[in-house]
Amino acid sequence: MEIFFSVVQRKVVAPNDFTDLAQVGNRLRAFEDRYNATAQPFQWKFTPSDLDNLLARLDRHIADHPEESSVALAA
Repeated sequence: MEIFFSVVQRKVVAPNDFTDLAQVGNRLRAFEDRYNATAQPFQWKFTPSDLDNLLARLDRHIADHPEESSVALAA
């Protein structure tokens, strides 16, 4: 969802030159129509294997540095 709204922010809302809310709505609807006609799945670069590796590294770090993890949790 965040990626979609980031695209909306950059492509639709960022040129903040609207004269009224109806114009905003019209531009959002036009974008939605174009986007739905051409949308394709995102090509994620962070794979499930990357996530597993990251979580394992975090677990090792917490085990090796318990004093740091307890400070981070208290903050």
